Amino acid sequence: MNWFDKLQDTFLEDDRYLWLLEGLGNTLLITLGALLIGVIIGGIIAIAKYFAEGNKKLRIVNWICDLYTTVIRGIPVTVLLLVFFYIIFVSAKDGVPVAIVAFGINSGAYMAELIRSGIGAVDKGQMEAARSLGLSKGQAMAKIILPQAIKNILPAIGNECIALLKETSVAGYVAVVDITKAATNIRNTTFDAVNPIILLALVYLVMVVIMTKLLSIFERRLRKSDGK
Repeated sequence: MNWFDKLQDTFLEDDRYLWLLEGLGNTLLITLGALLIGVIIGGIIAIAKYFAEGNKKLRIVNWICDLYTTVIRGIPVTVLLLVFFYIIFVSAKDGVPVAIVAFGINSGAYMAELIRSGIGAVDKGQMEAARSLGLSKGQAMAKIILPQAIKNILPAIGNECIALLKETSVAGYVAVVDITKAATNIRNTTFDAVNPIILLALVYLVMVVIMTKLLSIFERRLRKSDGK
């Protein structure tokens, strides 16, 4: 059997390519869902720590935020995924929502530090200037500080998105048929240990290249908008 015949036997027999399409869909769903949760959690924590800095009344808020980031960043993402599926959501029948929550919470801890560093890089005098113009702290944060912070950390956020995409490859540990699990199932069924893994690597490579290109386009548009 030549290589082309082997390829057909591996992916076309019994419509096994559909397994890959289903897995790809789950991978993208988990990545996008977790990214949304991560950005929301990260933004809330970063802003909370910004306002809690130097404020004794909000010391407990700062402590809770530090505890969250320390605990989540200290637990491997695979272990965190297992904890959510087998302990916290033990009655869950579908692993995809659990994976979205687990990866989202994990991403939130890293996003929080990224966003916090971006906020910290903005000149503190801009908050004071905004306050002198009659804006509340919340309005100044939303309209002046955050937009600048996001522009500063956009490359780092892009790297976190790419890392998140690749981290989802362990979702198969909780009975999620992501693209990695689909390729593994094909390999186990056909005893073809080469083609499914090569295709899997190529798919991830293509997704990362596309994400990198989209991020580059977004950065260029932001730079053009600043120049107007």
